[in-house]
Amino acid sequence: MDTGEQPLALPVAPPPDNQTSEELRQQRAIMIGALVAAVVLIILIIASIWFLLQPTTDTAKIKDVFIIFMALQSLFLGIILVVLIIQLARLINLLQNDIKPILDSTNETVSTLRGTTAFLSENVVEPVIKMNEYLAGITKGLAVLGLTRKRQKNK
Repeated sequence: MDTGEQPLALPVAPPPDNQTSEELRQQRAIMIGALVAAVVLIILIIASIWFLLQPTTDTAKIKDVFIIFMALQSLFLGIILVVLIIQLARLINLLQNDIKPILDSTNETVSTLRGTTAFLSENVVEPVIKMNEYLAGITKGLAVLGLTRKRQKNK
C-alpha cells in the first residue's frame, strides 16, 4: 500500500577536510617509496642467499655480504631515528601552539562557570528555597489550625 510518504534519508557525513591534497600526495609518495624499498630489499636478500648457497662461495664473501647488510640496517635505523625526531618536534610544536591555548581558554571558561553557579546559588536558588520553606510552613500551620480546605482529587 503506497501512502505517498518519502522514506527518510540518512545523513551522510562529509569527508574529513583536515588533510589537504598536498599532504595526501606526500603521504602516498612516502608509502610508495617505502613499498619499493621493501621490495628491493627483499629481492636483494633472496638473491644474496641464492648466491651464497652456491657450493663455490667463499666464507669471505659471506662475511662481506653480512657486513653490507649490517651497514644497510644501520643506515635504515638512522633514517628512522631522524624521522622519529622530526615527528617528536612536530608533536611538541603542536602541544605548545595549539593544545596549550585551548586548555587555557577551557580553564578560563570553567572559572567563569564556577563564578556564575556561585552567583546563581546565592541570588536565585537560596531565596526560592527559603520562600518555599516559609510557604510550606504557613500552609502546614493553616492546615493544623483548620483554616484551609483539603483538595479533592478528580478521578
